[in-house]
Amino acid sequence: MPPLRARGNDILLLAQHSLCAAAARTSKQVTGITPGAARKLLAYPWPGNVRELENAIERAVALTTYEQITAADLPQKVQGFAPADVIVAGIDPAELVPLEEVERRYILRVLEAAGGSRTLAAKILGLDRKTLYRKLQQYRAP
Repeated sequence: MPPLRARGNDILLLAQHSLCAAAARTSKQVTGITPGAARKLLAYPWPGNVRELENAIERAVALTTYEQITAADLPQKVQGFAPADVIVAGIDPAELVPLEEVERRYILRVLEAAGGSRTLAAKILGLDRKTLYRKLQQYRAP
């Protein structure tokens, strides 16, 4: 059986099934999932598979004050998940850049998003702080 993240819209079917079960157990009038919450559910990779999805939906049903689960009702890690899509712009080899340049740009973008905090940027990147400092020196970045 493929992992949940590879099963596309099955995520929403499983979420709706879990929602109905949790609503019945708690006697809450929760009937669905808002489009914003659905987008968050589809974007998240679900490393814990179906059990993690069920727990997230059960928690959302318990927390919601509406008839539908909103993105704000979902666990923080699902709400805040942002896929790191890499887009290659063009098929002309002359337009492509070396991997080191891609890494440099990405590190600088994360540093900018972290408000210049090298400690936070290192954490986001999954690097030791010293490794990040060394890479920034290598790239002659601020």
